[in-house]
Amino acid sequence: MTNRICHIEIDETGLARPTPEIEQERRVAIFDLLEENSFGLPAREGRAVPPGPYRLGLAIREGRLVFEIATEDETRVGEFYLSLGPFRQVVKDYFQICESYFDAVKRLPPSQIETVDMARRGIHNEGARVLQERLEGKAEVDTDTARRLFTLICVLHWG
Repeated sequence: MTNRICHIEIDETGLARPTPEIEQERRVAIFDLLEENSFGLPAREGRAVPPGPYRLGLAIREGRLVFEIATEDETRVGEFYLSLGPFRQVVKDYFQICESYFDAVKRLPPSQIETVDMARRGIHNEGARVLQERLEGKAEVDTDTARRLFTLICVLHWG
């Protein structure tokens, strides 16, 4: 399949050092993303779309989320910027619920952990929905890919 991400790089320049939990979330998200994802570039102004698989670079620069896209052979094919504004609340909510979840895992019974985890998944889905809306016309991703990319956006937001 060519409409997929084959490599992902996160530019951590200027970012706070992540906690072990945040680092683990990132590792899992990258692993899952590379295992299975759907990422394509839409045709624009009649130009042919360079075939994937794609290498994706994620960064935050000047307060904006940057997507750098290259082909598998590292030929740059695009770059676009998204405002972080639409993500701020859902990222904040996600970090709060993750904190509650990590805390719950340490001291609560499984039934209560499950309740917190369901809330966490709901916020995660909301973040994925916002990302899919923001990517419209720039990149085509399925819900699972959007969820994993949202996790990585949260990691970039850390600190």
